[in-house]
Amino acid sequence: MNPIIHRELLEVLRTRKAIALQIALAAACMALVLVRWPTGDIAELSGARALEVLRLFGYGLLAGILLLVPAHPATSIVREKTGGTLALLLNTPLPPWSIYLGKLGGALGFVAVLVAMTLPAAAACYALGGTAMQGGITLLYLVLGLAALQLSTLALLVSCRAQSTDGALRFTYALVLLLAFGTLAPHLLLQAGDDALSQFAEWLRCLSPIPAVMEILGQGDVGSHGLSAGQGTIARYALLALLSSIVCAVATIARLRHTLLDRARPAGVMTEDRSESGQILRSLLFLVDPQRRSGAIGLWVNPVMAKEFRSRRFGRSHWMLRLIAVSAILSLGLSYIAASGALGWGVELIGGGLVLLQVVLLVLFAPSLGASLISSERESGSWQLLRMTPLSPGSILRGKLLSVAWPLALLLCATLPGYVIMMTVKPTLMFQVQRVVICLALTAVFAVLTSAAVSTLFRSTAQATTTSYVALLAVCVGPLLLWLGREAPFGHATVQAALSLNPVAAALHASETPGFTQYELLPANWWIIGAACVALLLFIRVRIWQLSRPE
Repeated sequence: MNPIIHRELLEVLRTRKAIALQIALAAACMALVLVRWPTGDIAELSGARALEVLRLFGYGLLAGILLLVPAHPATSIVREKTGGTLALLLNTPLPPWSIYLGKLGGALGFVAVLVAMTLPAAAACYALGGTAMQGGITLLYLVLGLAALQLSTLALLVSCRAQSTDGALRFTYALVLLLAFGTLAPHLLLQAGDDALSQFAEWLRCLSPIPAVMEILGQGDVGSHGLSAGQGTIARYALLALLSSIVCAVATIARLRHTLLDRARPAGVMTEDRSESGQILRSLLFLVDPQRRSGAIGLWVNPVMAKEFRSRRFGRSHWMLRLIAVSAILSLGLSYIAASGALGWGVELIGGGLVLLQVVLLVLFAPSLGASLISSERESGSWQLLRMTPLSPGSILRGKLLSVAWPLALLLCATLPGYVIMMTVKPTLMFQVQRVVICLALTAVFAVLTSAAVSTLFRSTAQATTTSYVALLAVCVGPLLLWLGREAPFGHATVQAALSLNPVAAALHASETPGFTQYELLPANWWIIGAACVALLLFIRVRIWQLSRPE
């Protein structure tokens, strides 16, 4: 047996978190099955109830794969690099491909243990009958196994190129979102065409496991506009998943050399030596440069906030300006599509697209910024120095939270021009836009406070970041699984109760996105999310006070 597989599996399986994760996943899958399990002495012979149970179980298992699989391989190699053990590993007699197979085998072995915990629920689905559609349970597990392989190889490629664990997790989950949902967007735009570009979009969407799972579960028509799964999607996904996994594996093995530890920096070119256009472009990109314009901290400025802005590698001002510019361009592009009527979608559907764009930005960047607020200080040992300052725990908390709130506020403001264009096209949208902005503001506050609360519970930044991503995705994406099964298997009241807990669904309801208008989510969602934010703030305040006490 490969010694690295043995070490990786033992390292993960011996932790209490792994045991808790296994129990939680098994309990969640069994709960999904029990929700639609037949009651009484009447048996349903048509197989419709069994198919409903299978769909619910399949979507829940797919969500678990997308949330849990990338976390461990994304930090596997970069953790060796930052810990100084990668050089020792490369000096062993093991060739690079054996090291890679050990890392990949350890990640897939843990996934296999998690999947084994769901077998009792799968057996219940099989015993209920009606699971022969498109291969049933066996084909579902095969596609999910390919998805686990695809995500693991992608995460290992990111891990070998990253320089920090939080950066690896941030970039990995961004690629997972792009792979699972972003690849569906071209087909959303071009699904009515017959040209070569439309055929390319048809194949590109098969990189995502979602259409293949939907075809297995017989819900090809659910969520049209890009989520419909035509015939042949499963074979295409199997081919593309294997090809992408091989490409990622070859690229990762090629980097597993001693040169991986060398961080050669380019000599660079002085600004004065560039062309005139290059100097103008550079002055715009570095309009705000924290390295050049770091003056004295003002008397009315929280020093913890200033320290976070100046020491954080991610979130530097010039990078945030570029991200804000890209977000503004995307929002204006969507608004232009709505104004021109090029696709005939209507303002409501474009508004839903803007909401999803903003939510993706929040879910992607809030954990990467907020999960390291306290955990990074404790991990590096600088929390002891911070406790010795004359700053009160309240000042430390305000500085930490403001350092995350400002960049996220700028990101949200960057997408507001799209709403301005929409209100210009249709002035009656003023009240609708106000409700959407309130929902997004509450979502941003909830994301920041959730990440900060998780940060106070962990000493490791990687664990805090992973837990923050899983928690936010569970809250923002989990209830949408019930929305996919609206009317079958879930009734209107069940779906509305689940969506009332979801700030994303509330924002989509406020923007009158098709599929969400029939549910009454506001103002109940505002009260729920507001109460959750207050509870999280009190919890963070108590944890900061506990961590600030003398040992």
